[in-house]
Amino acid sequence: MRLANLNGRAVLVTDEGVVDVATASNGAFSSDVDKLLGHLDQLVKWLSSARIKVSEAISPDEFARNPLLGPVIKQPGQVFAIGLNYRTHAAEMGLALPGKPMVFTKFPSSVTGANASFSLPSERTDWEAELVVVFGKRGRDVSVEDASSYIAGYCVGQDLSDRELQLQGSPAQFSLAKSYENFAPIGPWITTIDDIPHPNNLSITCDINGVRRQDSHTSDMAFTVPELVSYISSVCEIRPGDIMFTGSPHGVGQGQIPPLFLKPGDVVETSIEGLGSLRNVARARG
Repeated sequence: MRLANLNGRAVLVTDEGVVDVATASNGAFSSDVDKLLGHLDQLVKWLSSARIKVSEAISPDEFARNPLLGPVIKQPGQVFAIGLNYRTHAAEMGLALPGKPMVFTKFPSSVTGANASFSLPSERTDWEAELVVVFGKRGRDVSVEDASSYIAGYCVGQDLSDRELQLQGSPAQFSLAKSYENFAPIGPWITTIDDIPHPNNLSITCDINGVRRQDSHTSDMAFTVPELVSYISSVCEIRPGDIMFTGSPHGVGQGQIPPLFLKPGDVVETSIEGLGSLRNVARARG
């Protein structure tokens, strides 16, 4: 099941078209995506049994380009992010893989929709394609074996990063440098876990102006999705609506020879197998 935020309203994205959840269910389900996370089982059951008419006949690929698509989670309480979680990315950066997951945050005010533009705070703004986990249940000390039961679904994410701010001092400044306005586009929808049984078996790519810069696979993660969920929950309580960026593969601008960064007008297209695509355009600041 694909669940999206269209202009503030929860919609289902089917192969036949788009369904407004609250309208089609006569108010049985909320119009707010965030409030539906605890009711996904009921929503899946309703979708499979009810005779539902689409409100707009459109293919998922066409719908994903809608400029009114908002962030799939409008107000995440916590935004976890993982650094150096792909083996080949660590290698291109000349860094050793961490012994345990390296966790930072992108502050919630940076979260935006699938087609939002973003301004460049410096001449060293970088791209990072990422698989994003959406949590659907509250929990602490979650085991690796039970981790999937705490996940509502997955979406595509782009971890935009200002390398100038990030690397201007020692130690590096991760969270703030990755949290400018619209530096965390996610979407285009949440794909529920029943459709993605193996999150560490997906291709992931990022194109800049139509040129493939990142082309990898989530099997290259040093720590799998269940391992990340278990590790984070051993410290923090995870809650419905929290999201987790799971790390970026090789091919980021900082890793190019010579380094390559985004310029005004550049189009960043981020795609993950089975989850859809984001299209975000860089613009000059001010």
